[in-house]
Amino acid sequence: RVAAVSTQSTGSSGINAEYGEFQTFQHYFKRINLSTMVVELGYWALRGLGEPSRLLLRYKGVEWTDATIPVTEEGAGKWFSETKMNLGLDFPNLPYLIDGDVKLTESIAIIRYLGRKYDMMPDDAGKGDMLEMLIQDQRMQLGKISYSADFENLKEGFITKLGIFLERLAKFMVKPFLFGEKVTYVDILAYEYLDQIRALTPESFVGEVAAYMDRVAALPNIKEWLASEGCTNKTYTINSPKAPGWPGFPKSE
Repeated sequence: RVAAVSTQSTGSSGINAEYGEFQTFQHYFKRINLSTMVVELGYWALRGLGEPSRLLLRYKGVEWTDATIPVTEEGAGKWFSETKMNLGLDFPNLPYLIDGDVKLTESIAIIRYLGRKYDMMPDDAGKGDMLEMLIQDQRMQLGKISYSADFENLKEGFITKLGIFLERLAKFMVKPFLFGEKVTYVDILAYEYLDQIRALTPESFVGEVAAYMDRVAALPNIKEWLASEGCTNKTYTINSPKAPGWPGFPKSE
């Protein structure tokens, strides 16, 4: 009866106002729920294409779920038969990210999303996109030779082209990071992928590029992670352990 009297006294405008208020509260509480949800990042138990996003989350010091999939027959079997098609992903693949209503696959889409989420986008969007693609291409070239049985014959050509790229990168850098004082998601991407490549050819990383990588490695949270006993760089391969050319096994202490 109280509700009926209230409706009659307020009329349709009152009902609309109350409904609008309800929607506002609903939206408000939804935002609270989404903001408190923990990001879930899924990828194989290797560095590969998922590690840059893992490193970015560690750098930001946020709570997140590392949904690591063992590189074993059992781990792969569970992923393909049970998990892959049951996460609500539009294009099921690895790596994947789930952040509330946001569900993404593709490594670059994921790290770009995290860059926007955590205010780590380059101020010059065009140059940011360009360098992101150039860094990604270096990693793809590493993968190409690593998964080839002709690895030893392809390695020399890869290292030669890498040297040209690193010379240009050294001239491009604004310093202390790629685009100046601001640490961007491209810095995290570049550091991780170049560190993977450095494991293959450490002699290629000298001068400005080596100094740049030292500066990224010294950032808060990254420094602590790299020095920690639990740092997976010490246990994960760079590529699949079964890569016919170069799995990239971690160096023994």
